[in-house]
Amino acid sequence: MTEISVRFPAEWEPQSAILIAWPHAGTDWADRLGDVEDTYIALVQAITRFQPVMICVADDDVETYADIRLRSNRVDMARVRFVTVAYDDTWLRDSGPVSLREGDGFRLLDFRFTAWGGKFEAGRDDLLVETLAAQGVFGDTPRQRIDFALEGGGIETDGHGTLLTTWRCLHERHPDAGREELTAQLSAWLHQDRVLWLDHGALEGDDTDAHIDTLARFAPGDAIVFQACDDQADSHYADLKAMADEIAALRTRNGKPYRLFPLPWAQPVLDIGEDGQPRRLAASYANFLIVNGAVLMPAYGDAADNAAAAVLAQAFPGREIVQVPCRPLIWQNGSLHCITMQLPEGLV
Repeated sequence: MTEISVRFPAEWEPQSAILIAWPHAGTDWADRLGDVEDTYIALVQAITRFQPVMICVADDDVETYADIRLRSNRVDMARVRFVTVAYDDTWLRDSGPVSLREGDGFRLLDFRFTAWGGKFEAGRDDLLVETLAAQGVFGDTPRQRIDFALEGGGIETDGHGTLLTTWRCLHERHPDAGREELTAQLSAWLHQDRVLWLDHGALEGDDTDAHIDTLARFAPGDAIVFQACDDQADSHYADLKAMADEIAALRTRNGKPYRLFPLPWAQPVLDIGEDGQPRRLAASYANFLIVNGAVLMPAYGDAADNAAAAVLAQAFPGREIVQVPCRPLIWQNGSLHCITMQLPEGLV
């Protein structure tokens, strides 16, 4: 009997759609809904230039409103599909499906979503993949429920069996598990034969406990794009420098150093916290989204935006670099990649 090959594809491989969830007054975006809607409109405008987008909506009223907003901004609605499903919030990178290629088809991994270690309510988000699958959104693709807390933003693959992740995040979710055990579990579920761990790197204003997609990302051709910090006076400098040294010490499966693309550092973005005190927001350029033919990058209205776009153009030659205004997103401690999940070509 021939064994069916299973593979975790890289984000830059061909996609059928991007999955997002529309923000509404029942989510944590309520206090600044207008600003974040503008970001979602810009995001959908950018995605639909290159491929379809599937938008989760909470009910008919949310769909009608989102449809009007998008049409009024001249979005190509032929590339927009709405699906009705209940959700607590809109961070679909972490509550959405992790897609594996299995032979000529797919398998959806449905990990337990705990809202980053129980920080927020997540009951409906944890049911998102199951609900969408039951509606037939993914056709007859099998769904594998895994009773293990893991978020899509916490893992990064090169598509050839190497996984990149952070010890801080996985250890926080599973404090009783050692690195060897976690390596074995991730390798088995995600069909990876190498797991590379980073021990350094964290951003103030990030409540994911150092998701890898805020810090370092694979790029084609044995490359890693990562968030650097060149300001020695900044509180992040020492930890991100230690992370950069770790990344420089990593080796490809052929024993060679990775090609490295450090991203520039945005000036501090501050907000007023619930205690009335200023709080730092996590403005990471590493939280970019790859789509067919382009890289959508978070822009923060900072002088470093264009420099970050230039770095991404080097790391992803042949792809258009599109800046999406994401300053409203970091108010809720995430950015562009965090609110999206790619669906591989042929899945929908």
